[in-house]
Amino acid sequence: MTIQRRPRPQRRRQITAVLAAGIVLYLTAATATSSSARAALETLGQRGDLALNLLRSQLGDWQTDSTLPAPVVMAIGQSPVLLAGQEAVLELRSTEESDTTESTGSPESVSEPPEPDVPIPEEPAEPETPLLFKDNGVTAKTLVPTSSEGYTVAGDVYINNRTDYGLDPSMFDGTFAAGLSQEEGPKVLIVHTHGSESYTMPPGEEYVPSGDCRTTDCAYNVVRVGDELAKTLVDAGISVIHDATLHDYPEYSGAYDRSLETVKAYMAEYPSISFVLDVHRDAIAASDGSMYKVVSAADGMNAAQMSFVIGTDGGGLEHPHWRENLKLAVVIQQHLADQYPTLMRPVTVRNSRYNQHTTPGSLLVEMGAAGNSLDEALLSARLLGKAIVEVLLEK
Repeated sequence: MTIQRRPRPQRRRQITAVLAAGIVLYLTAATATSSSARAALETLGQRGDLALNLLRSQLGDWQTDSTLPAPVVMAIGQSPVLLAGQEAVLELRSTEESDTTESTGSPESVSEPPEPDVPIPEEPAEPETPLLFKDNGVTAKTLVPTSSEGYTVAGDVYINNRTDYGLDPSMFDGTFAAGLSQEEGPKVLIVHTHGSESYTMPPGEEYVPSGDCRTTDCAYNVVRVGDELAKTLVDAGISVIHDATLHDYPEYSGAYDRSLETVKAYMAEYPSISFVLDVHRDAIAASDGSMYKVVSAADGMNAAQMSFVIGTDGGGLEHPHWRENLKLAVVIQQHLADQYPTLMRPVTVRNSRYNQHTTPGSLLVEMGAAGNSLDEALLSARLLGKAIVEVLLEK
């Protein structure tokens, strides 16, 4: 018979002390070359989930897959560089959440604080016009809300509010804070946090992929769509900087951190920048997993449906401009709806801030989906650019 002996209390305390000391040594060694709390956190993030989970536990986040004994948490508290980084931890966690996955049937899916269960009654319908662009073989649908239930409705604009904030329709009175700067220099900055996102090309026009519906060839990804949007604004007399950096390549994680540094650098160099547009494309699939494109009739052709995603401070990060960002999106979307009623899908308001805290004129726009063709997205870029010009010049 084998007898298992339980450690005596003193023995357990010795084991716990050794474990705690080991963790302190690990954290100290891992961050020894880091010059700041932020750098230390990024280093720990590169070394796996263990260190981040330990640090999160120190900050009171016990919603992890494993629980930690109190002495371990106390041990973490002995690292001043990590304790000094509580604010950076919030930033790192938000970025980590925002970069994890792409959406299926809605703008970017991110792991955020609990959100109300808001129904999304968008139903696919047959497109209103035949395809005039070269067919890429993907089934075409037009997504439209079938009811106001679950939405805040302002005029013809449906808003899918995924936060705990209440939205009063009266706030959408056609006004917004952002305006074209009177300073000399560029007024609009176009960036791409996920620049390698691409589309489904017709036979014979394929590109070299860098991933699933992704390519570093900027003639085929959303950078090309940004070119078209920039050209439309420039042709109307609005000065634009279009940054073609692929912030999601070669590494997807951390893309929002990298694009934020890009935005900050341009704004420091050009204080005249009033508007920042982050151009993406969505990823939509049917319930059976099959991909389809989202289109809308526009001037006798099928354009890719678009959608605005507006970030807030609901995730705990500072974002004083989010209501003004939202008001701007609603004005532009209403302007488009007057001519093309189904071109824009509902605006989505989320807890993550998507770097939109940099100006009161910051927007993230999804230009179609992975199933759309590039031609359909380029048409939408021209229509969006025209609407932005008319809204800004009218103001």
